[in-house]
Amino acid sequence: MAEVVLNQLVKSYGGVTAVRSIDLKIPEGAFAVLVGPSGCGKSTTLRMIAGLEEISGGTISIGGRVVNDLPPKDRDIAMVFQNYALYQHMTVYDNLAFGLRNRKESEARIAEKIAHAASILSIEPLLQRRPKQLSGGQQQRVALGRCIVRHPQVFLFDEPLSNLDAKLRAQMRVELKRLRERVPATSVYVTHDQVEAMTLGDLVVIMKDGLVQQVGTPLDVYNRPENLFVAGFIGAPAMNVFKGTLDELGERVSVEGASLAVGERNKAALRGYAGRPVMVGIRPEHISIGAFGNQLEGTVDVIEQLGSEMHLDMRIGSTALTVARVAPDAPIRVHEPVTVSIAADQMHFFDVDTQKAIRVIH
Repeated sequence: MAEVVLNQLVKSYGGVTAVRSIDLKIPEGAFAVLVGPSGCGKSTTLRMIAGLEEISGGTISIGGRVVNDLPPKDRDIAMVFQNYALYQHMTVYDNLAFGLRNRKESEARIAEKIAHAASILSIEPLLQRRPKQLSGGQQQRVALGRCIVRHPQVFLFDEPLSNLDAKLRAQMRVELKRLRERVPATSVYVTHDQVEAMTLGDLVVIMKDGLVQQVGTPLDVYNRPENLFVAGFIGAPAMNVFKGTLDELGERVSVEGASLAVGERNKAALRGYAGRPVMVGIRPEHISIGAFGNQLEGTVDVIEQLGSEMHLDMRIGSTALTVARVAPDAPIRVHEPVTVSIAADQMHFFDVDTQKAIRVIH
């Protein structure tokens, strides 16, 4: 295992800058997930770590060694690609052995390493098959096995589950969690799927437009988003956002004609914004049907029946609102009025101009 450090990392293509001066430290043994929308620079960052893209500025260090000028084979990394990148004319065994043979390892040692990896991944019955005879999930296990046999300092994953169906993706997430326990290693994982980011990573790196927006544990980025982008990107359904105006004491906020208490834990942070407009965020799970306190009146636009719960899409004045985790048999109908209550202490506040969080003071 090794620490990975990116210092002022930049990647430009002509006049277009894809990655903008990233500073990031991934501790030894951490599983870091780079997540963000398409075009945010996450895959480019991963490919620069791997040595598959030249950097335009800054440094990359792996295990305390600057690797800017080293070819991929000398960086002691192993990479799992989106398309698995298996040799179709070779058996699974030969796919796993290929890199080891290039390193001139003995056949006895190769057989030992393959047996160990195959046991971990439960692919022993597949070793004499070719990739075209395997399912997507089986091919993904083989791709993982090819990394395991190398015992690298760092694993790199480039959207490895994106070609799988929803059920298989969920299964492979569990497999990857198990794999982390059995084969501990520093890992960098790229995805656009926030569910993968939250369930797999112990360090989540959220990117947008080539910049890192926030780095933290899954709970950090969910409960304390640093800006409106992070607040809206992390969470499903997404955080609801309103524009409001604080009263002269900074203790209540006016939203769509309703006056809402900001909650005790928010008052100190909001005092400097008294009388000013703010953006107000509230996650769907902190909104309840009924009149319990902070109330808003709206009309139901859409009902999504999920079996275990319902999601309501509502219209409150000019604002769309999603309410999640409503009982599946709740007596609610489309186009009917409904009253919802918002948990005051769970509200998030953001600066209108900078879109940065107005930090809650405990």
